[in-house]
Amino acid sequence: MYARLFQKVLNSRVSSYFFYERLAMSFDKVSFEETLGTSVVASGKCVGCGACVVVCPFSCLEYMKEGPNLVKECQVCGICAQVCPQYEWSWPKMEDFVFGRERKAEEESGVYRRLVVARAVDDRIVKLCQDGGVVTALLSFALENGLIDSAVVSGISPEKPLYPAPRLATTFEEILECAGTRYFYSPNILALTEGIKQKKTSTAFVGTPCQIRAIRKMQMCGLKKHTKPLMFLIGLMCSECFTYEGLAEKHIRDTLGLNLNDVIKINIKGKLLVKTKTEIRTVPLVTAKQYGRESCGFCDDFSSELADISTGGLGLDGWTFIIIRTERGENLFSSAEKAGYLNVKPVDEETYALNLLVKLSKKKRKTREVC
Repeated sequence: MYARLFQKVLNSRVSSYFFYERLAMSFDKVSFEETLGTSVVASGKCVGCGACVVVCPFSCLEYMKEGPNLVKECQVCGICAQVCPQYEWSWPKMEDFVFGRERKAEEESGVYRRLVVARAVDDRIVKLCQDGGVVTALLSFALENGLIDSAVVSGISPEKPLYPAPRLATTFEEILECAGTRYFYSPNILALTEGIKQKKTSTAFVGTPCQIRAIRKMQMCGLKKHTKPLMFLIGLMCSECFTYEGLAEKHIRDTLGLNLNDVIKINIKGKLLVKTKTEIRTVPLVTAKQYGRESCGFCDDFSSELADISTGGLGLDGWTFIIIRTERGENLFSSAEKAGYLNVKPVDEETYALNLLVKLSKKKRKTREVC
């Protein structure tokens, strides 16, 4: 039943070569070096989302050290500049593209249709989730009811403990393995390539605000090969990510003296909490912030304002704060709620979380005003 609601978006694909050839003709003929190379990468503004690497039709770029590297002569198609979330960005233009209108002044955390607080019902999810497990529950519902055949999420690298890695999950077990929040950057957009290889036709994407922005730019400029399979964009509220070398290795391992393999969860509730199998150690936020990624300082979006659904902990214990922004997001959330995958309560019962959302959104928006 649910799958039929979204069947109309699953149409035939166009040839990759001719598609990019026609697409590039509509863009300014500018190179990577004269656009992203100077204005974004060299200036330290690159967030490392990987969008430019994924969409380059000539494979001129590779993802190395949290960002793009030019590995062969740029063919000057201009496509990479069109998808970068840090290059020539316009909030009014993008809001109109996604919502058909601009954000109202009173919408401090972006355009929305509904605010709620929720948590997963499934005990298997509750045992592993970060806060309320809503993202995992939504993905589980969508997969089990045929709305999606895959989900782009972040998992843990087998080489390094706590180190995130983009992943294309295709089963409930794989989705469950990826439950929880990563505090180190995972370039989830890179996993779109795996979806294309596996010929997936209906994918949910879970990512940070900068990644959601990049995908919306990909949609706006007509990159159907990468965006046509995307059914839902679930955005994560994010103040900043930390460097693995700084927070994980230097502080948690060296300063706190913890074995990274013993850490089972990291969370932020007024301070950074590091949970092992036997104890919970705390790190003041002021201490953790010294390990923040420099590019996060240019971010002006806390609550993933362009997602279909935005989610975050916001100090809640065992619950997730939800911002439903689009009709597509409303259909997904309401269907999962009616099917018994979620417990939901009014946002009025969590005034602290609501006030924190506004506070953090305003703080991020100051960056927008400066830029």
